[in-house]
Amino acid sequence: MSTRTTRRAGILCCLLAATVALVPPSTAYADGIRAKQWALEALHTQEAWQTTKGAGITVAVLDTGVEADHPDLTGNVLTGKDMVGFGAGPGDRAWARHGTAMAGIIAGHGHGSGNGDGVLGVAPEAKILPVRVILEDGDPQRTKARNTRGNALAEGIRWAADQGADVINLSLGDDSASAHPEPAEDEAVQYALDKGSVVVASAGNGGEKGDHISYPAAYPGVIAATAVDRYGTRASFSTRRWYATVSAPGVDVVIADPDHKYYEGWGTSAASAFVSGAVALIKGAHPGLTPAQIKKLLEDTARNAPTGGRDDSRGYGFIDPAAAIKAAAGLQPEGLRSAAYGERYFGSGPDKPKADDDPAGWAGLLAGGAGGVLLVTAVVLWRGRREREQPEAYEAF
Repeated sequence: MSTRTTRRAGILCCLLAATVALVPPSTAYADGIRAKQWALEALHTQEAWQTTKGAGITVAVLDTGVEADHPDLTGNVLTGKDMVGFGAGPGDRAWARHGTAMAGIIAGHGHGSGNGDGVLGVAPEAKILPVRVILEDGDPQRTKARNTRGNALAEGIRWAADQGADVINLSLGDDSASAHPEPAEDEAVQYALDKGSVVVASAGNGGEKGDHISYPAAYPGVIAATAVDRYGTRASFSTRRWYATVSAPGVDVVIADPDHKYYEGWGTSAASAFVSGAVALIKGAHPGLTPAQIKKLLEDTARNAPTGGRDDSRGYGFIDPAAAIKAAAGLQPEGLRSAAYGERYFGSGPDKPKADDDPAGWAGLLAGGAGGVLLVTAVVLWRGRREREQPEAYEAF
């Protein structure tokens, strides 16, 4: 492996679930999966779909890769790029699990007769641009990737923006005790925003571990998604910080997996994917709006706003893409720009970089205390038909 390849992998690793187990065979029908997708009703998707389902919009999913031939995603996945360059590959168990789950939330179209089975995403006609920037937790190369820091995430953001991605979803983050702004990542985010890409990131899963700041969620201009349950209550794990923009479903979320089974999961990474799907709908209806305008639209039209209009737990409230689409009708695209460091924040702003930048202390972006990733519970919801047999039963990964 070249020094460049090792460096690019850097601290980009992904924390997923501890265990996964099968449910009884009686849970066998995919229509049960659709019934469990409470988030679609909560987001008023049926109302938004009367205007658009995201056709013509590209959402870059910077993650562990995406399985393009998943029955819920076929035809919706574009040719992407691997910024890591090593580790598991297509067909391996430690490949594209997290990324496929996020892609399904964003742009799953279901399958079967009339597409009545499987996972339906928020923007089922949008396209997914997969950019592999992290390794799955079960990837045997993950330990090697921890040894150095790298620029895979920053390079991935820039590449996605250059491909014309309308939305960049970052269901990942570093909220370790040593987390601090990385200039290359910050600059990449600003580059993407200047190119017109809306950048969405998970706020972090550190709500029960000190609410450490999570990057890239804390970079200026990013729409940071916190997680709530079906009752609109903040999930206990969801990080509370000044950068929280809006909230979205992040508990009991149905996700698709490359093994063609379905699981329930939780995490602010799921919330980020739901927000990215909502942005895809807004962009589909009003493609000329700038990232800053879309961020403000989400803030202004959010439901169930906290007392005072905003707080660090849920931002401005629960996203409502249908309301945002309606409110955007009277807007004209503007050259709005997000504030840079030193401008306005809802709190004190990012912590200053640590004096000693010890690579070993980082342990990898999205490793250890990774705040943005989805954590999958030990529940398989449904096992669908698949052309190839999986040789192993589910186990710790």
